[in-house]
Amino acid sequence: MLTSLKTVKSPSYNYIFDPRNGDFARWGKTLDDDPLYSPLGPEIMDIEVSTICHRACSHCYKSNMSEGRNMSFETFQRLFAKFPKNLTQIAFGIGDIDANPDLWKMMIHSRQHGVIPNLTINGYRMQPMHFKALGAICGAVAVSLYDKETCYNVVSLLSTYVAQCNIHVMLSEETYHLCQQVVVDYGTDERLKNIHAIIFLRLKPKGERNTYHQVKADRAAELIDLAVSRKVPIGFDSCSAPLAVAYAKGKPIEQEWNQVIEPCESTMFSYYINTDGMGFPCSFTEGVFTGINILEAGDFMNGVWFHPDTVVFRERALACQDTNGCRVCSIFDLEA
Repeated sequence: MLTSLKTVKSPSYNYIFDPRNGDFARWGKTLDDDPLYSPLGPEIMDIEVSTICHRACSHCYKSNMSEGRNMSFETFQRLFAKFPKNLTQIAFGIGDIDANPDLWKMMIHSRQHGVIPNLTINGYRMQPMHFKALGAICGAVAVSLYDKETCYNVVSLLSTYVAQCNIHVMLSEETYHLCQQVVVDYGTDERLKNIHAIIFLRLKPKGERNTYHQVKADRAAELIDLAVSRKVPIGFDSCSAPLAVAYAKGKPIEQEWNQVIEPCESTMFSYYINTDGMGFPCSFTEGVFTGINILEAGDFMNGVWFHPDTVVFRERALACQDTNGCRVCSIFDLEA
């Protein structure tokens, strides 16, 4: 079990990470200074270990199906050996819990080497053995909300084993009712009483099957208002940060929220690798960029983190800000 704090100290980049609960604090030259990016490599790695998913959702930006590709444990080991020591967590991406039989070895390997494994699942095909195993290995587990009964039943049991058990729900016009429903249900459905938070994921206009529509800023604010008024624990993906910042502006919560909201962190503090070992700024940029072959890139810092393509993306992303000074997506038009 990882119990000691992980710390990094340098003149312009510092952090403290608690592997027991995920608490993380980052600062620069002073406690009031925020570094623009990590000079030591990513803090979080997003790794896709399977493209197999039986859900075949209409809004899936990956267009995943019941047949697909898996990353092998051997490939994962080779990738992991390249990662800088700065890494604190790996967000493993998978659809069906049983899609890749090597998933468990990967997560155990990660934890044994001081990096906390986290996982997002679709909630289907779960067996009794999976719940306890996830609790023993993972720091956080998120269950995507597609079918209410499936999701609620899974998080009800999973939250007894995993302290950081979240619900992920897509924020779009077509799923807006689901977002509202889960917020209301938090206060009435016993199955949700032990979850850590409801996380809203902003729709990105990507995917061959994706015909969903973005939610306007005022609609997003109404949803956030509903959750805040009911004291429901909520969170957002970094793509949603501008919506959260705009909502909090001028309210008593503004300072508190601004301290914990992390806008687009791709190539600043995180990086994405697909099942084939190809690296991209984030999962949504796969197909937009050629990608970097991580296995052939030499050392990670020079061959990936400071690769010319990565640097260009980073500089472009840092320059993209809205009127509130919040970093916004430099690839997709997410402004509603």
